[in-house]
Amino acid sequence: MNQLFPLFLRTDRLHFLIAGGGDVAEEKLQALLRQYPDAHVVVIAEHFETNLVRLAQSHAFVVLRQKAFSASDLNNIQVALAATRDAAFNLSIVQEARKRNILVNAADMPELCDFYLGAVVKKGNLKIGISTNGSSPILARRLREFFEDVLPDDIDQLINDLYAVRKSLKGDFQEKSKTLSELTASFRYSGGLLQAARNPDNEVWD
Repeated sequence: MNQLFPLFLRTDRLHFLIAGGGDVAEEKLQALLRQYPDAHVVVIAEHFETNLVRLAQSHAFVVLRQKAFSASDLNNIQVALAATRDAAFNLSIVQEARKRNILVNAADMPELCDFYLGAVVKKGNLKIGISTNGSSPILARRLREFFEDVLPDDIDQLINDLYAVRKSLKGDFQEKSKTLSELTASFRYSGGLLQAARNPDNEVWD
């Protein structure tokens, strides 16, 4: 049974730790930085592969610590990722993180994860998270590619228009919600693009 509850975390308010210095760690780091290039990330390993070093050096708030992992490395960390191909080592990270109530993800060990790094569609201010409950990352990736193709690149204009309308509305929450629901009732999927039917009597779409 899929027990996941989707959340969008404010990465600018969190401190991340990645344990690992190889391709798995690089993949996790790329996933974080793709969503927020200024994320605060500490990467710990006794050896770092070249590509990971280059990636870290291109981001101001990524710190590489070349050392053996110790439990104290989790101090002041809110999210930890065990990113090696050593299952026993990853398990030790999970155990230490759990003692501190830190959210933790272990590479290729979905049964131990508190969260998954799902596929993410990003178009301006729009983000869509896709997860298969850890069962098929390749399907999540294909779905991401599909939505990236069908969603228009200028969807931010629609988002900004609706934001402006929402800010201008008067009344309580229910009244505002009703008005916005009526305004967006004519949205439709057609010809591969998300379209908002224009109402010539409504300035929202002008």
